Amino acid sequence: MPQPNMNQMMKQVQKMQKDMMAAQEELANETVQSSAGGGMVTVTVTGDLVVKDIHIDPEAIDPEDPELLQDMVLAAVNEAVRQAQELAATRMGGLTGGLDLGALGGPGGMPGLGM
Repeated sequence: MPQPNMNQMMKQVQKMQKDMMAAQEELANETVQSSAGGGMVTVTVTGDLVVKDIHIDPEAIDPEDPELLQDMVLAAVNEAVRQAQELAATRMGGLTGGLDLGALGGPGGMPGLGM
């Protein structure tokens, strides 16, 4: 059985690492948006999981029911983070073909994304 060409394998891994780093940089510039309460709360999150904006409609602020506003913010943030994770997994997963480059000494993927 022929031995694998280590030079060729290393070049492929290095290219994959470079492509992943570029994809991670691009994710920082992409955003997803989620809302709750019929649009009363809207949250924008980048592809690298940074919350960029939270918009709260003044009508959502009810001093008699602060828990409702808390629940809407929580729901919108959680959904936006889920969407950002899905975006990152889609972009990054296509580059690695399912490999864990962190185990190979690569950039380690996106923390918290299972990559």
